Amino acid sequence: MSASARLVTTLAAVLDPATATIPEVLCLPDRTLVLQSDDTELVAYDLAEAPAGGEVSVARFPAPWPRRFGTHTVAPGLDVAVFAGVHAVRAVDRRGATLWEVRHGCWEGSCREMHASFDEYGGHGGHGEHTDSRGHLYADSGSVVFSADGKLVWAHVRGPLAESDDDPDVVDEWLVLDAADGTVLGKADAQTVAAGSEHVSHPDPGQMGLSVGEGQDGVPLLWGRWNGERLSVDRIGEDDRCLMAVSPSGEHLLTVTHYQEALALHRVEDGSVVSELDAEEVIPDHPALHPDDDEPEVHWDYYGGFLDEHTVIAGTTEADEEYGEGRHWLVDVRDMGLLGEVTYPFPTSGVPNTLGDGSWYTIAEDTKELQVWRLAGA
Repeated sequence: MSASARLVTTLAAVLDPATATIPEVLCLPDRTLVLQSDDTELVAYDLAEAPAGGEVSVARFPAPWPRRFGTHTVAPGLDVAVFAGVHAVRAVDRRGATLWEVRHGCWEGSCREMHASFDEYGGHGGHGEHTDSRGHLYADSGSVVFSADGKLVWAHVRGPLAESDDDPDVVDEWLVLDAADGTVLGKADAQTVAAGSEHVSHPDPGQMGLSVGEGQDGVPLLWGRWNGERLSVDRIGEDDRCLMAVSPSGEHLLTVTHYQEALALHRVEDGSVVSELDAEEVIPDHPALHPDDDEPEVHWDYYGGFLDEHTVIAGTTEADEEYGEGRHWLVDVRDMGLLGEVTYPFPTSGVPNTLGDGSWYTIAEDTKELQVWRLAGA
């Protein structure tokens, strides 16, 4: 069984793909933003306001440091960008002026210094006292995101915070910040040693998911709840679940196991697994597989999401690339049943990323545009 996809629109990259990141999409409950960055700026626009094939109104934020030194996010109103760097979380306006900054421990694994500024890494010129250290040049990183209402910033940082009484042995901390001035409203020991992390938003501003990558040591999945006074954190699974998405209602989570064997639907309320779907049990062999080849190891991609409350789109593109074009699949999460393969009118590349409104996007092979899709008839 298959399901046909129809192309809704294409969106050109704002920055030159030769020097910039591949466009990424930030799905907030009431707004979907397209982001792209290079070493000098971060650009963003509202997907709903992007005319098909026309000019788009772009917000531009001067970058405080080159892109390899951290991650970033943008406020729902496109007026503030927050950069999670190697030594601090910094909020800037469209002029690049610093609105606030929260300094923290260095993301270079063996460094226990509290750096005063990015100039110690050499600024944009790359000639600071620490740039001769490969660890500092290719440090680990945290992540940041705005809450659903834009009033909070959730930040995963390397501890301890500057001028705090934190235990110096605390490695990573999860913070809830006032988006207006950067005041630390709540914090918790994340009990992680991250190489990188990614927040996944929830419709409730007081809830947030955090997927942490620790390399071969595991992938802790944290669920945070902020009640206005205290940040409480639950750990879901046994450090073997990567958080992919939150359902539109906010009642369920979608995860994939660390080694990508199985998708799972979880209840947000307690993190319990409702159902699972093992790739090797349901995904047919790739049509380009030669009959004499050994049986391939099929596994899910790390990216996918909800098209609606009951339907998920997920890929096996990483496993398929050895044999040809990657494949995307529809799954009914009510019983974790495979609905069939998604077919496209022309070849696509990469994983399917949902946009929160029943559509999803792929990246063109030349990375110069986003291709937005819906199911035929939807």
